[in-house]
Amino acid sequence: MCLALPARVLTLLPDDLAVVELGGVSKEISVALVEEVVVGDYVIVHVGYALSKVDPAEAEKTLALFAEMSEAAQ
Repeated sequence: MCLALPARVLTLLPDDLAVVELGGVSKEISVALVEEVVVGDYVIVHVGYALSKVDPAEAEKTLALFAEMSEAAQ
């Protein structure tokens, strides 16, 4: 099973790299596959690559659902 999650872009780096935040964790990823990424955008991340940009409201809804599932599992 593959899982791609929305993450918020914190910093843009040289060479088509960016730092994103997801659930309090920061990670460096490639944004080479997505055009015109800016700080504050939400991107769908899978195995270290941004695959697309996503609407901020939709990203927040998705993250809230994952948080609910995590709480329910505990």
